[in-house]
Amino acid sequence: MGPARFASVRSPTPRASLSQAQARRVALAAQGFLDPPHTPPTMRTLSRTLDRTGVLQVDSVNVLQRAHYMPLYARMGPYDVDLVRRASEARPRRMVEYWAHVQAFMPVDLWPVMRHRMARYRDGRHKWWGSVITDELTDSLLAEIADRGASTARDLDDGLPRKKVHWGWNWSTTRRALDYMFMVGDVAIAGRNSQFEIRYDLPERVIPREHLERPAPTEAEANKELIRRAARSHGVGTARDLADYYRMRLQPKAGLHAAQDAIDELVAEGELLPVTVEGVKRPAYLHRDARVPRRVGARTLLSPFDPVVWERERTEALFDFFYRIEIYTPVEKRIHGYYVLPFLLGDRIVGRVDLKADRKTGLLLVKAAYAEPGAPDETSEQLALELERLADWLGLHTVVVEPRGDLAPALSTLVA
Repeated sequence: MGPARFASVRSPTPRASLSQAQARRVALAAQGFLDPPHTPPTMRTLSRTLDRTGVLQVDSVNVLQRAHYMPLYARMGPYDVDLVRRASEARPRRMVEYWAHVQAFMPVDLWPVMRHRMARYRDGRHKWWGSVITDELTDSLLAEIADRGASTARDLDDGLPRKKVHWGWNWSTTRRALDYMFMVGDVAIAGRNSQFEIRYDLPERVIPREHLERPAPTEAEANKELIRRAARSHGVGTARDLADYYRMRLQPKAGLHAAQDAIDELVAEGELLPVTVEGVKRPAYLHRDARVPRRVGARTLLSPFDPVVWERERTEALFDFFYRIEIYTPVEKRIHGYYVLPFLLGDRIVGRVDLKADRKTGLLLVKAAYAEPGAPDETSEQLALELERLADWLGLHTVVVEPRGDLAPALSTLVA
């Protein structure tokens, strides 16, 4: 498919309205689905994509591919995953893990913006981590990391504690202490090992100096920057959508600034434009630089952790797509499967597939495949092409379709 043509809408009248289809295309454009492809994708492609998404959620589930790799694939196409390692571990470091949405990669320039969040976690140390996290414990861990270099909790646990009787230190305590130190910014994540264990290091050995030494903005300034970025990544969204993007409190509490304060300021300054969206009951906000394309020519599978489908209420409102992750649902109560990916075709979600990568046999297993109501006739053919592309990217040689779901019979024939 060729690149989509679009018309920019940069200054609609306040309280303008968007149809559901327009809002859907705005959302996809903001997320990078109109960006021209690079063949092959480069570090420049990854940086552009990260700028669109703002964050890449990290999750340990690896039944298909780890969560942070999939949104990049959905927007960039097949790419060398070593780009992610280079962007997050090699100089110049472009992204770093922090509690941005949840555990997520974020652009490294957001580090100072998160300092107010780090300070809040520090103030709530005993509330969230208990009295076991002592200054003596964290000081000793910092000294060990300074001496050893980047280390996992297991590395540190093997050689520590130096005073076990006094601290009562064990594996769980070590890990809890490191989690606390990570949340308050005393350590940063230098990378992960082959077992996906976090390697902690001193911030000055992870965060580039220009970001580490930049003065921290006030909480109000930080919230405003996070809402601005959320609005750019969403294109259009309700206050709840914008607050959820970086997991912010929507309404002020106990004198603290919140997302709604930042939204109101950005509306007053003209950066956010109040709009109504067809089928959305709450007021919405359009970023002034959002594009409203006439069409979107996407064809890809979306991870359950993709920003397009993060906020389930928004997904249902824009795409008429009811979606729940069933990973933690008992087997007998699952409707569609364990690891189910929505299939995006054009500007609509037209199907869903339960996938598993069987790396030992080199098979991409389609455990189930379902069409959405009103899915176009070419859904099976386009999905088959996408499954073959995905399998090739994952290094799997064959797609095997199991007989579950209304798309399964046609898919099985097509991939054969």
